[in-house]
Amino acid sequence: MNIDRQQLATLISERLGGRRESLQRQWKESGGSHFVIDDLLDPALTREIYNRFPEPSTMMVRRSLREFKHVAAQMDSFDSILEEIVFGFQQPTVLDEVGQIVDSDDLFPDSRLYAGGISLMTPGQFLNPHLDNSHDATRQRYRALNLLFYVTPDWKKESGGHLELWPQGVDGPQTVIESRFNRLVVMATNLTSWHSVCEVRGERRCCVSNYYFSDKPPTGVEYFHVTSFRGRPEQPLRDLALRTDAALRSGIRKIFRKGIVETRHIYKK
Repeated sequence: MNIDRQQLATLISERLGGRRESLQRQWKESGGSHFVIDDLLDPALTREIYNRFPEPSTMMVRRSLREFKHVAAQMDSFDSILEEIVFGFQQPTVLDEVGQIVDSDDLFPDSRLYAGGISLMTPGQFLNPHLDNSHDATRQRYRALNLLFYVTPDWKKESGGHLELWPQGVDGPQTVIESRFNRLVVMATNLTSWHSVCEVRGERRCCVSNYYFSDKPPTGVEYFHVTSFRGRPEQPLRDLALRTDAALRSGIRKIFRKGIVETRHIYKK
């Protein structure tokens, strides 16, 4: 199937535009936390995107107390349709539609795919509650939104691997958003946007992800933090370890602005 990012952007923006008012209501009713749209693309096209996902062994694995998943940002290493769909979400027409939904004219894509690209999770993999890094790779702009497009066909509730939002922090109730096939979730990334992915029980949970950035801090006040993980309520010892880990890494970043280890999760063109 030959389709480029501009064609994909047209399909995405038209779908968003057709649901703009209802998505604006979702965004406002969630307190500016998230909105969800199902059936984003033609199902046959989304299945083709899923079919072109690489084998986990060809992707970078991230495994620690914080997370366990496979990720990739070097998109020219894989089937071209994957690069086209990732960058389809970065085209001006899509940014404009998303901006209208969340009432922002200050959104920028990230061609370096800092923590964006594709991810794949298999049985037993997870993502503990966390706040995303506050900035882009150069620490010039603030993370504003995370776009998650789920492409695994027939993904069911019992398959696990669902997005969990913790609007009151990890000690409060959570909102579970199922990782349904052909579903796009757009969520805010700020000082309170704790989120996680529960343990996967299905075969392959495949996701296309993007971040949008802003020149202005979401809170109106400047801030900085590294990606900060917590344990789940039933994981007190892990929570202590992860909070200590976040404090140490944050301290290092305040001294060494770019960190002491170069991130590997960017697109090196």
